Amino acid sequence: MKLIYIFLATICALLFAQSSFAYLQFPNLDPVAFSIMGFQVRWYGLFYLFGLAGAILLNYFLLKSDHKNSQTYNANLTASQFNDIAINCFLAAIVGGRLFYVIFYDLNYYLQHPIEIFYLHKGGMSFHGGFVGTVVALYLQTRKEKNFWQVADLGATVIPFALGLGRCANFINGELWGRVTDVPWGVVFLGAGDLPRHPSQLYEALLEGVVLLVILLIVRKKRLNLPGLLSGIFVFGYGVSRFIIEFFREPDAQLGFVLGPFTQGQLLSLPMIIIGLWIMFSSKKRAISQ
Repeated sequence: MKLIYIFLATICALLFAQSSFAYLQFPNLDPVAFSIMGFQVRWYGLFYLFGLAGAILLNYFLLKSDHKNSQTYNANLTASQFNDIAINCFLAAIVGGRLFYVIFYDLNYYLQHPIEIFYLHKGGMSFHGGFVGTVVALYLQTRKEKNFWQVADLGATVIPFALGLGRCANFINGELWGRVTDVPWGVVFLGAGDLPRHPSQLYEALLEGVVLLVILLIVRKKRLNLPGLLSGIFVFGYGVSRFIIEFFREPDAQLGFVLGPFTQGQLLSLPMIIIGLWIMFSSKKRAISQ
């Protein structure tokens, strides 16, 4: 639980920094954390690494609790085995997330500037692509043991921690800001004009990160033997959260609204909502067939 408190404190500190509940200027945050021999290490990348490390650490404590209470929610995995799978999935998520962003969000630009596909430090990642990359990597690593859903449930429980910190990285990077607003916590972002906007990155960190993490931990504590239930909750929960928050987030400038009042992010979230429901409702059938 200490990790959750630290996570909440980080988000609150970012949200209310320099705040007297008047419009906030985007904090003067240097995107470069430090330099080593001329090589710049950015907060954007560090937060992704912190998220991965935090998710692995949280899973370690959950597995330790499983062994202590003689529970079988660990898919017969050691913490070391899970770490190997998690790191491979993390790398696959980066590849998938970048490819989806290039293909679905700004293909014409990257066709003209192909070298910039590799400029990850400038941002431009699609969660939906990262999700696809993770699923593919997880399937390839679990097909021999045939414990895909058990391992997926372990990962789904801790992914929101990494996801939440990733959204904090978006905030620090000054990207993916929200729509113009008159709420007292609106933020004037650099490069987004002079009008205050929703800090939608932090909304996502709270909803997709903290709230979803707490829900998954509560359900996991019930020790239900339903393979895929936690995975389904995560997929459904993310899809719903993202769909809602897109109403507060500025659509990508190169795309705008792609179908009536709906954005690309919302259209890509709809399949997740449907798939998440199917995974949840079919978990009992999988339990019976074990």
